[in-house]
Amino acid sequence: MTELKRTPLNDTHRALNARMVDFGGWDMPVNYGSQIDEHRAVRTDAGMFDVSHMCVVDFAGAKARAFFAHALANNVAKLTTPGKALYSCMLNPEGGVIDDLIVYFFADDQFRTVVNAGTAGKDLAWFEKLNAEGGFGLAITPRRDLSIVAVQGPNAREKVWQVAPSSRSATETLKPFNAAKVEATPFGELMIARTGYTGEDGFEVVLPSAAVAEFWSALQGQGVKPCGLGARDTLRLEAGMNLYGQDMDEGVSPLDAGLAWTVDLKEPRDFVGRAALEQNGARSTFVGLILQKENGKAGGVLRAHQKVLTPHGEGEITSGTFSPSMQESIAFARVPQGVQPGDLVQVQIRDKALPASVVKLPFVRNGKVLAA
Repeated sequence: MTELKRTPLNDTHRALNARMVDFGGWDMPVNYGSQIDEHRAVRTDAGMFDVSHMCVVDFAGAKARAFFAHALANNVAKLTTPGKALYSCMLNPEGGVIDDLIVYFFADDQFRTVVNAGTAGKDLAWFEKLNAEGGFGLAITPRRDLSIVAVQGPNAREKVWQVAPSSRSATETLKPFNAAKVEATPFGELMIARTGYTGEDGFEVVLPSAAVAEFWSALQGQGVKPCGLGARDTLRLEAGMNLYGQDMDEGVSPLDAGLAWTVDLKEPRDFVGRAALEQNGARSTFVGLILQKENGKAGGVLRAHQKVLTPHGEGEITSGTFSPSMQESIAFARVPQGVQPGDLVQVQIRDKALPASVVKLPFVRNGKVLAA
């Protein structure tokens, strides 16, 4: 039996009596008590997540921009200001999603990505393959010496500034999907990004692993609530944000996963998977579902892999949960083209077909319920 990998905060989680689970080969906290309380802390105040299982990868070399223009479905030509970030899928030649990632631009010869934990090994091998085949000559460096803490919620940024005051001037005017490097802090050099996964404001802080426990403790001292994978999942689902391995994978096109907005087909750029996307087009529609209540009660909870019955054919739920913010059962579903927001469909839950309304994503953003 393979031993689980541990982040540098593993002892900290255990000291806080976190409930630990195997998450893609990593020993990770699912909650520290009440998952609902953790979810609400992020929606109303500030919560923090250990996301150090995700892998920071640095790219250096004169052809870095050309490499990403070839490797990613979104267009790095949009990145012109140092610190600017871009969300993109990285595709295989068949147009399936190898991973979804964020790439940060710091200079024409210096880029950084953050990739998913479960795909990090596969991603690194793919990066190296493309690098060698294209003769890009990049130095590609996985930074396992770095940790990541996501601090999320309406008061999150203020609380980061309280524990790292010198970071305020560099990050106070930071717009969403931008990052800044801050050198002189009590925790060493920080990369602070405004690229969250909860639908709330906040920062993702990349810092030396040697200082991460001290940083976590300092944030906790400012009232930032430790949050686990359970709240992270309900928050991202409310916010309409995909999870790799559930909502898309190597067999799913981004055009069928609600991610067409991340694919740039306007420019004549030869990126991996482009020919397949253009040939196949979108074959399904990605929507939100809210389970209808009867006599004030829902007859079940929407979960992944449940069948969705529509007048246009069958679809499937990819992610589902009970929304603490809405007090409703919600889901993402991949359904036949023709299904639209406002439609009513049926979801097969055990032996019943229960009605659900189709809505446009997201469900919740910045503390406000947007879907009904």
